[in-house]
Amino acid sequence: MGGAITVFRRELSGYFATPVAYVFIVIFLIMAGALTFTVGNFFARGQADLTPFFTFVPWLFLFLVPALTMRLWAEERRLGTIELLLTLPIAQWQAVLGKFLAAWAFCGIALALTFPLVITVNVLGNPDNGVILTGYLGCMMVAGAFLAVGAAISAMTKNQVIAFVLAVAACFFLTAAGSPVVTEFLSKRIPLLADLARAISITDRLNGFTRGVIAARDFVFFASFMAFFLFANTIAIDQRKAD
Repeated sequence: MGGAITVFRRELSGYFATPVAYVFIVIFLIMAGALTFTVGNFFARGQADLTPFFTFVPWLFLFLVPALTMRLWAEERRLGTIELLLTLPIAQWQAVLGKFLAAWAFCGIALALTFPLVITVNVLGNPDNGVILTGYLGCMMVAGAFLAVGAAISAMTKNQVIAFVLAVAACFFLTAAGSPVVTEFLSKRIPLLADLARAISITDRLNGFTRGVIAARDFVFFASFMAFFLFANTIAIDQRKAD
């Protein structure tokens, strides 16, 4: 894991070496607060929990995570620095894992900075902080899933815009797959696809965490999902590193 840790440190420090990281965090925090207190009717609900916040997190990540991943490999390939990276004494999977973990840690930092919401809900009522903690854990799982998808797509193209658009489309599909509108539509026409949509729905898996339920099947789903796309990322780098 030494090589992966080296890449992790390089990438994470690289985020904060440019204004991109700060812009990402500021936009995330502003949108999270605005959606939670306005659209989510935080005060009008009269309940001491963070359900409105957790409801909107996948939709926030839908755009912000692809913006983070679009440069992971597309920029390396466009600038030709991928050859330099892969000539280092590390395996390809270590480079892939290091970049992924750095982006995941960055998302964790952004989520951690929403702590004023936790303070607010504790001041206003007596919430179950264990449920809030599992909700944040679920948000991290969603971030990891979206990052794995976005990184794999970024490895397949040199164009950051294309990587962003395709990642947004893929993440939107994963987010909307379990919505009642989609499942009811498919249930009436193609029941088999309705079951498939529920099975791959990210939001359905997150709902368990936000209720304070840590199910083994949800962990297995997220772990296998991330592992599959990280493997696809490694394969894509191997196939296209000479392009």
